[in-house]
Amino acid sequence: MRGTGTIDDMVIGYTAPEIRRLLAALSVRCRQLDHHVWWLSRWRRRRRCQARLSYYKRRGYALT
Repeated sequence: MRGTGTIDDMVIGYTAPEIRRLLAALSVRCRQLDHHVWWLSRWRRRRRCQARLSYYKRRGYALT
């Protein structure tokens, strides 16, 4: 998790399932626009980061 410390900058890296979703969505070209597919991917990764931070915070781990 890199960034300046704001929630918007904190996202996890691409995972294998996320890459699979991106490839499927961008290759099929159904009703979704490209920018929406990328936006949704960033949203998912940001939410996973928030969930991870919340999990660690609840259990008392030091967040550095």
